[in-house]
Amino acid sequence: MPKDLTWDDAEDVGILLSEKHPNTDPLTVRYTDLHRYVTELADFKDDPKKSSEGKLEAIQMAWHEEYEERG
Repeated sequence: MPKDLTWDDAEDVGILLSEKHPNTDPLTVRYTDLHRYVTELADFKDDPKKSSEGKLEAIQMAWHEEYEERG
């Protein structure tokens, strides 16, 4: 059973985003769009208002790492 993801699960969220948006370079995604992408994930259950720039950046970097490995 998948676990409910939160803003603190940057690595897991980054993996899911890389799977859902495989051809998107995460460094080109605005934080407003990144926030929406994260909250639209089926396993994401955290309060959308609890995000911060730091948490979004951590997710973006985790996603970027996955993106680079696929490249």
